[in-house]
Amino acid sequence: MNTKIKRCLIDIVLFILLIVLDRITKIWATSRLMNKDAIPLIPGVLELYYLPNGNTGAAFGLLMGHRSLFLFIAAVVVAAIVYIIWNMPDHKKYKFMEILMVFIAAGGVGNMIDRLMQGYVVDFIYISLINFPIFNVADMYVSVCTVILAIFMLFKLKEEDYNYLESSLKAPFSKNKDKNHET
Repeated sequence: MNTKIKRCLIDIVLFILLIVLDRITKIWATSRLMNKDAIPLIPGVLELYYLPNGNTGAAFGLLMGHRSLFLFIAAVVVAAIVYIIWNMPDHKKYKFMEILMVFIAAGGVGNMIDRLMQGYVVDFIYISLINFPIFNVADMYVSVCTVILAIFMLFKLKEEDYNYLESSLKAPFSKNKDKNHET
């Protein structure tokens, strides 16, 4: 089997598992936390609390009520990630980056499913210690993995890695692709 197809099949399985985990947690939160008191996991620090009326905005409640905009942005970002993953070089050094992108795409789709199904995102994890906005598992995929991806790209990749990655992403549009890159 072609290594690219095999790699992408593994990514698809991970993507589906991550979405299923997100859906399970949101279904659980809706059935166990809605219209109930918060459940402290670490008193004064972390609790499970169902956000009444859901979150119709983005991070920190920004742009509330712009469902179509969020659906469009999520679809564009997921499409871009799929394109990048499909055209990413088959080198070990890019695998970690690929996995992070799968997590980010799964988080985007997890919240997109909520917006499509009920018009809002189910949020239920609350860090009470710092009064942090209530969030969910998909939000963690996106936020944590985006930060890790940025750190990885800033401190782990070298200029030649970026150049090769760029040429790989442009390859579908050009006839000259360097298939013998060794780093």
